[in-house]
Amino acid sequence: MKRLTKLMSVFAAGALFMGALAGCGGSKDAGKAGDTIKVGALLEMTGGSASFGISSKNGIDLALKKINEKGVLGGKKLSLVVADTKSEASEATNGMQKLVSQDKVVAVIGPNQSSAVIAAGAINNGSKVLGITPMGTNPDVTVDPKTKKTKEYNFRACFIDPFQGTVMANYAFKELKVKKAAILVDNTSDYAKGLTQFFKENFVKLGGEVVAEEAYLQKDTDFKATLTKIKAAAPDFIYIPGYYQEVGLIVKQAREMGITVTMAGGDGWDSAKLPEIAGKAALNNTIFSSLYSPDDASDLNKSFVAEYKKAYNGNPDVFAALAYDSTLLVAKAMEDAKSAEPAKIAAAMAKIAGFKGVSGEVTFNEQHNPIKSAVIIEHKDGVQTFKAKVNP
Repeated sequence: MKRLTKLMSVFAAGALFMGALAGCGGSKDAGKAGDTIKVGALLEMTGGSASFGISSKNGIDLALKKINEKGVLGGKKLSLVVADTKSEASEATNGMQKLVSQDKVVAVIGPNQSSAVIAAGAINNGSKVLGITPMGTNPDVTVDPKTKKTKEYNFRACFIDPFQGTVMANYAFKELKVKKAAILVDNTSDYAKGLTQFFKENFVKLGGEVVAEEAYLQKDTDFKATLTKIKAAAPDFIYIPGYYQEVGLIVKQAREMGITVTMAGGDGWDSAKLPEIAGKAALNNTIFSSLYSPDDASDLNKSFVAEYKKAYNGNPDVFAALAYDSTLLVAKAMEDAKSAEPAKIAAAMAKIAGFKGVSGEVTFNEQHNPIKSAVIIEHKDGVQTFKAKVNP
């Protein structure tokens, strides 16, 4: 019995080893079961940024409905496997590992937060499975900061922080005539730190002055001490490149302290939860940069907005729109590759040019980044209103 037990243990270990090897690369049979192909969604379904993941999931579901009406690769259907990042970078790596190794998906959509995308990207890139983030804007998402080489299996559907930070610096200085700005940055976020760097560099280059620069941490709730320092510096404008959960509290507390100047941020502000947290009146005289507005007049976007309203009883935000486009891009890459093999899908994705999405046209450059326009959104009594469009 002992010898039999040992033999069985050896066979079991061998099987596990072979299974691990199979999970380490983009297998030809990954994600395929008869007429179904599995794709993954790694999203912020819970935690402080759950609004991002929920909107993204809505957009993905709408895109899959459209794709599966005709199917891909001769009528095959795409099925979705969802993993939750819990709005944490460490959980994102766990979720990505599960999707590529256990679920054996052929591509992964998400996450949205740059820190989570960078952490999880090492997993899908090492496993040779395409990952496309709808909203991860930090440059390091697709380019290795040490080697400066493009990550072969990592893509994004959004513009990058240098452009977004520059857009807001230009808009503040040239359009709003701001001379003195303060910055309040989430020091735990690669996204926020990237936006801060590029806003500051370009605002100063234009002739503006940064009179105060303060930091906070994700999940902080009391910002009165830092806001007191900022108020004392008497800025004309406050740049807050963070996510809606903390931004809402910052705006609320700033207004309660009598800070009335324009406050601004990036696409991390784009959430229906923001007015609930900050208060509708407090958000007056605030703006943010983004990639998408439901007010875009294109026929493609009008159709998307109508479908979204019918399904979810509200307007899509930027996360829904970019996740929708990301899903359609994955399906197009499969069709272009004429294959559901992960490596072939990624190779085809890199060649996509002139794809028309609801958030604009996509042509990937050598760093797997699309060149896209930005929009400036203003809050009026809690309602997002299109204010301006800025071309690259």
